[in-house]
Amino acid sequence: MKIFPERLRPLTREPLVHFLVAGLLVFAVASWRGSAVDPADRTITIDAERVGLLASQFEQTWQRSPNPAEIDQLIRDYVKEEIYYREALRLGLDQDDPVIRRRLRNKMEFLAASEVENAVPSDAELQAWLDEHKARYAEGSRYGFEQVYLGPANEAGARDHAARALAQVRAGASPAKLAMPISLPNAARDAPLEAIANDFGDAFAKALPKLPIGQWSGPVLSGFGVHLVRVTQQVPGRPARLANVRQKVENDWREATLEDRQARAYQALLDGYRLRISKP
Repeated sequence: MKIFPERLRPLTREPLVHFLVAGLLVFAVASWRGSAVDPADRTITIDAERVGLLASQFEQTWQRSPNPAEIDQLIRDYVKEEIYYREALRLGLDQDDPVIRRRLRNKMEFLAASEVENAVPSDAELQAWLDEHKARYAEGSRYGFEQVYLGPANEAGARDHAARALAQVRAGASPAKLAMPISLPNAARDAPLEAIANDFGDAFAKALPKLPIGQWSGPVLSGFGVHLVRVTQQVPGRPARLANVRQKVENDWREATLEDRQARAYQALLDGYRLRISKP
Protein backbone atom coordinates (compact mmCIF):
# COMPACT_ATOMS: atom_id res chain seq x y z
CA MET A 1 0.00 0.00 0.00
CA LYS A 2 1.31 3.44 -0.92
CA ILE A 3 1.34 5.81 2.02
CA PHE A 4 1.73 8.94 -0.14
CA PRO A 5 0.43 9.55 -3.66
CA GLU A 6 3.24 9.95 -6.16
CA ARG A 7 2.45 13.63 -6.73
CA LEU A 8 2.83 14.35 -3.01
CA ARG A 9 5.97 12.29 -2.44
CA PRO A 10 8.43 15.17 -3.25
CA LEU A 11 6.62 17.37 -0.75
CA THR A 12 7.46 15.02 2.10
CA ARG A 13 11.03 16.35 1.86
CA GLU A 14 9.97 19.96 2.40
CA PRO A 15 11.26 21.40 5.75
CA LEU A 16 8.01 23.30 6.29
CA VAL A 17 6.03 20.07 6.15
CA HIS A 18 8.45 18.43 8.59
CA PHE A 19 8.15 21.41 10.92
CA LEU A 20 4.35 21.41 10.97
CA VAL A 21 4.07 17.64 11.31
CA ALA A 22 6.51 17.78 14.24
CA GLY A 23 4.43 20.55 15.79
CA LEU A 24 1.29 18.45 15.54
CA LEU A 25 3.06 15.50 17.13
CA VAL A 26 4.32 17.65 20.00
CA PHE A 27 0.80 18.99 20.51
CA ALA A 28 -0.66 15.48 20.50
CA VAL A 29 1.90 14.17 22.97
CA ALA A 30 1.44 17.18 25.23
CA SER A 31 -2.32 16.72 25.20
CA TRP A 32 -1.98 13.00 25.95
CA ARG A 33 0.27 13.74 28.92
CA GLY A 34 -2.16 16.34 30.20
CA SER A 35 0.31 19.22 30.00
CA ALA A 36 -2.00 21.45 27.97
CA VAL A 37 -3.40 24.46 29.81
CA ASP A 38 -6.65 23.68 31.60
CA PRO A 39 -8.64 26.91 32.10
CA ALA A 40 -10.43 25.34 35.06
CA ASP A 41 -7.17 24.51 36.86
CA ARG A 42 -6.63 26.91 39.77
CA THR A 43 -3.03 25.86 40.41
CA ILE A 44 -0.16 27.78 38.85
CA THR A 45 3.21 26.06 39.21
CA ILE A 46 6.37 28.06 38.65
CA ASP A 47 9.40 25.79 38.85
CA ALA A 48 13.11 26.60 38.69
CA GLU A 49 13.16 26.01 34.94
CA ARG A 50 10.45 28.61 34.40
CA VAL A 51 12.24 31.14 36.61
CA GLY A 52 15.44 30.48 34.68
CA LEU A 53 13.62 31.14 31.40
CA LEU A 54 12.18 34.40 32.72
CA ALA A 55 15.62 35.48 33.90
CA SER A 56 17.13 34.55 30.53
CA GLN A 57 14.56 36.65 28.67
CA PHE A 58 15.28 39.57 30.99
CA GLU A 59 19.02 39.21 30.36
CA GLN A 60 18.56 39.17 26.58
CA THR A 61 16.56 42.39 26.78
CA TRP A 62 18.66 44.34 29.29
CA GLN A 63 22.08 42.72 28.75
CA ARG A 64 22.44 41.94 32.46
CA SER A 65 21.14 39.46 34.99
CA PRO A 66 18.07 40.44 37.05
CA ASN A 67 18.53 41.09 40.75
CA PRO A 68 16.34 39.28 43.36
CA ALA A 69 13.72 42.04 43.42
CA GLU A 70 13.47 42.00 39.63
CA ILE A 71 13.10 38.21 39.62
CA ASP A 72 10.21 38.54 42.06
CA GLN A 73 8.63 41.11 39.75
CA LEU A 74 9.11 38.82 36.76
CA ILE A 75 7.33 36.04 38.64
CA ARG A 76 4.46 38.35 39.60
CA ASP A 77 4.11 39.48 35.97
CA TYR A 78 4.11 35.89 34.79
CA VAL A 79 1.44 34.91 37.33
CA LYS A 80 -0.72 37.86 36.25
CA GLU A 81 -0.33 36.95 32.58
CA GLU A 82 -1.13 33.28 33.27
CA ILE A 83 -4.25 34.17 35.25
CA TYR A 84 -5.60 36.45 32.55
CA TYR A 85 -4.70 33.87 29.90
CA ARG A 86 -6.60 31.09 31.67
CA GLU A 87 -9.59 33.31 32.36
CA ALA A 88 -9.68 34.35 28.69
CA LEU A 89 -9.66 30.68 27.68
CA ARG A 90 -12.36 29.90 30.22
CA LEU A 91 -14.57 32.62 28.70
CA GLY A 92 -13.81 31.35 25.19
CA LEU A 93 -12.23 34.64 24.09
CA ASP A 94 -9.81 32.74 21.87
CA GLN A 95 -12.64 31.40 19.72
CA ASP A 96 -13.57 33.11 16.45
CA ASP A 97 -11.51 36.20 17.24
CA PRO A 98 -10.11 37.60 13.96
CA VAL A 99 -7.24 39.38 15.72
CA ILE A 100 -6.09 36.21 17.47
CA ARG A 101 -6.50 34.17 14.28
CA ARG A 102 -4.40 36.70 12.37
CA ARG A 103 -1.67 36.76 15.00
CA LEU A 104 -1.51 32.97 15.12
CA ARG A 105 -1.32 32.85 11.33
CA ASN A 106 1.47 35.44 11.32
CA LYS A 107 3.38 33.47 13.94
CA MET A 108 2.99 30.22 12.01
CA GLU A 109 4.08 31.89 8.78
CA PHE A 110 7.13 33.35 10.53
CA LEU A 111 8.12 30.00 12.04
CA ALA A 112 7.44 28.14 8.81
CA ALA A 113 9.37 30.68 6.72
CA SER A 114 12.36 30.31 9.05
CA GLU A 115 12.33 26.55 8.51
CA VAL A 116 12.09 26.86 4.73
CA GLU A 117 14.73 29.60 4.53
CA ASN A 118 17.15 27.41 6.47
CA ALA A 119 16.62 24.39 4.23
CA VAL A 120 19.89 22.83 3.06
CA PRO A 121 19.83 21.92 -0.64
CA SER A 122 21.39 18.70 -1.81
CA ASP A 123 24.44 18.60 -4.08
CA ALA A 124 22.18 17.36 -6.87
CA GLU A 125 19.87 20.37 -6.50
CA LEU A 126 22.76 22.80 -6.52
CA GLN A 127 24.40 21.11 -9.48
CA ALA A 128 21.12 21.27 -11.41
CA TRP A 129 20.88 24.98 -10.59
CA LEU A 130 24.46 25.54 -11.70
CA ASP A 131 23.87 23.67 -14.95
CA GLU A 132 20.78 25.77 -15.65
CA HIS A 133 22.60 29.08 -15.05
CA LYS A 134 26.07 28.35 -16.39
CA ALA A 135 26.71 31.85 -17.71
CA ARG A 136 26.08 33.39 -14.31
CA TYR A 137 28.89 31.44 -12.65
CA ALA A 138 31.30 30.88 -15.51
CA GLU A 139 34.85 31.78 -14.49
CA GLY A 140 36.43 34.48 -16.62
CA SER A 141 33.21 35.72 -18.28
CA ARG A 142 33.54 39.14 -19.93
CA TYR A 143 30.86 41.60 -20.95
CA GLY A 144 30.40 44.76 -22.92
CA PHE A 145 27.45 47.01 -22.16
CA GLU A 146 26.02 50.51 -22.21
CA GLN A 147 24.15 51.89 -19.23
CA VAL A 148 21.89 54.84 -18.44
CA TYR A 149 21.63 55.91 -14.81
CA LEU A 150 18.12 57.08 -13.89
CA GLY A 151 18.50 57.90 -10.19
CA PRO A 152 18.25 56.33 -6.71
CA ALA A 153 16.11 53.23 -6.36
CA ASN A 154 14.47 54.37 -3.12
CA GLU A 155 12.77 57.40 -4.63
CA ALA A 156 9.01 57.25 -5.03
CA GLY A 157 8.02 56.06 -8.49
CA ALA A 158 11.56 55.02 -9.44
CA ARG A 159 10.43 51.83 -11.16
CA ASP A 160 7.60 53.55 -12.99
CA HIS A 161 10.03 56.20 -14.18
CA ALA A 162 12.39 53.47 -15.39
CA ALA A 163 9.57 51.75 -17.28
CA ARG A 164 8.68 55.01 -19.06
CA ALA A 165 12.32 55.71 -19.85
CA LEU A 166 12.77 52.22 -21.28
CA ALA A 167 9.75 52.70 -23.54
CA GLN A 168 11.16 56.04 -24.75
CA VAL A 169 14.60 54.60 -25.50
CA ARG A 170 13.14 51.64 -27.36
CA ALA A 171 11.04 54.11 -29.36
CA GLY A 172 14.18 55.94 -30.46
CA ALA A 173 14.84 58.54 -27.77
CA SER A 174 18.46 59.38 -27.01
CA PRO A 175 19.61 57.51 -23.87
CA ALA A 176 22.05 60.31 -23.02
CA LYS A 177 19.19 62.82 -22.68
CA LEU A 178 17.53 60.63 -20.04
CA ALA A 179 20.64 59.95 -18.00
CA MET A 180 21.38 61.53 -14.64
CA PRO A 181 25.01 62.39 -13.82
CA ILE A 182 27.01 59.79 -11.91
CA SER A 183 30.69 58.88 -11.61
CA LEU A 184 30.33 55.58 -13.46
CA PRO A 185 31.35 54.68 -17.00
CA ASN A 186 28.53 54.95 -19.53
CA ALA A 187 29.90 51.93 -21.39
CA ALA A 188 32.33 49.08 -20.95
CA ARG A 189 33.87 46.50 -23.24
CA ASP A 190 35.50 43.15 -22.54
CA ALA A 191 35.07 43.72 -18.80
CA PRO A 192 35.35 40.77 -16.38
CA LEU A 193 32.20 40.16 -14.39
CA GLU A 194 34.15 40.54 -11.15
CA ALA A 195 35.32 44.03 -12.18
CA ILE A 196 31.77 45.02 -13.10
CA ALA A 197 30.60 43.86 -9.68
CA ASN A 198 33.29 45.98 -8.03
CA ASP A 199 32.13 49.10 -9.89
CA PHE A 200 28.35 48.63 -10.01
CA GLY A 201 27.62 46.09 -7.26
CA ASP A 202 26.74 42.41 -7.19
CA ALA A 203 23.09 42.90 -8.17
CA PHE A 204 24.07 44.70 -11.38
CA ALA A 205 26.68 42.10 -12.33
CA LYS A 206 24.31 39.25 -11.52
CA ALA A 207 21.68 40.75 -13.83
CA LEU A 208 23.90 40.96 -16.94
CA PRO A 209 23.86 37.23 -17.86
CA LYS A 210 20.06 37.33 -17.84
CA LEU A 211 19.72 40.27 -20.27
CA PRO A 212 19.30 39.93 -24.04
CA ILE A 213 22.19 41.08 -26.21
CA GLY A 214 21.69 44.23 -28.28
CA GLN A 215 18.46 45.36 -26.61
CA TRP A 216 17.83 47.97 -23.95
CA SER A 217 16.49 46.40 -20.77
CA GLY A 218 15.51 47.59 -17.32
CA PRO A 219 15.15 48.51 -14.67
CA VAL A 220 18.48 47.05 -13.55
CA LEU A 221 19.50 47.79 -9.97
CA SER A 222 23.01 48.64 -8.85
CA GLY A 223 24.53 49.81 -5.62
CA PHE A 224 23.72 53.36 -6.75
CA GLY A 225 20.17 53.08 -8.03
CA VAL A 226 18.24 52.27 -11.19
CA HIS A 227 19.70 51.82 -14.68
CA LEU A 228 18.75 50.94 -18.21
CA VAL A 229 21.28 48.54 -19.72
CA ARG A 230 22.09 47.25 -23.20
CA VAL A 231 24.46 44.29 -23.31
CA THR A 232 26.68 44.58 -26.40
CA GLN A 233 29.10 41.73 -25.81
CA GLN A 234 29.10 38.44 -23.96
CA VAL A 235 32.19 36.23 -23.89
CA PRO A 236 31.44 33.01 -21.99
CA GLY A 237 34.04 31.92 -19.49
CA ARG A 238 35.05 28.48 -18.31
CA PRO A 239 32.24 26.43 -16.74
CA ALA A 240 32.49 26.69 -12.97
CA ARG A 241 32.81 23.67 -10.71
CA LEU A 242 30.28 23.45 -7.92
CA ALA A 243 33.02 23.08 -5.33
CA ASN A 244 34.45 26.48 -6.32
CA VAL A 245 31.18 28.44 -6.28
CA ARG A 246 29.02 26.41 -3.92
CA GLN A 247 28.18 29.19 -1.46
CA LYS A 248 27.26 31.63 -4.22
CA VAL A 249 25.12 29.01 -5.98
CA GLU A 250 23.42 28.07 -2.71
CA ASN A 251 22.63 31.71 -1.90
CA ASP A 252 21.12 32.27 -5.34
CA TRP A 253 19.18 28.98 -5.21
CA ARG A 254 17.80 29.84 -1.79
CA GLU A 255 16.69 33.30 -2.87
CA ALA A 256 15.18 32.23 -6.19
CA THR A 257 13.32 29.14 -4.97
CA LEU A 258 12.06 30.37 -1.59
CA GLU A 259 8.62 31.47 -2.76
CA ASP A 260 8.11 28.29 -4.77
CA ARG A 261 9.20 26.06 -1.89
CA GLN A 262 6.87 27.88 0.51
CA ALA A 263 3.99 27.51 -1.94
CA ARG A 264 4.61 23.78 -2.43
CA ALA A 265 4.86 23.18 1.31
CA TYR A 266 1.60 25.01 1.93
CA GLN A 267 -0.04 23.04 -0.89
CA ALA A 268 1.00 19.84 0.86
CA LEU A 269 -0.86 20.99 3.97
CA LEU A 270 -3.86 22.16 1.97
CA ASP A 271 -4.12 18.75 0.32
CA GLY A 272 -4.74 17.27 3.76
CA TYR A 273 -7.96 19.26 4.23
CA ARG A 274 -11.42 18.84 2.80
CA LEU A 275 -12.91 22.20 1.80
CA ARG A 276 -16.63 22.85 1.78
CA ILE A 277 -17.45 26.28 0.38
CA SER A 278 -20.95 27.64 -0.07
CA LYS A 279 -21.20 30.93 -1.93
CA PRO A 280 -24.31 33.11 -1.63
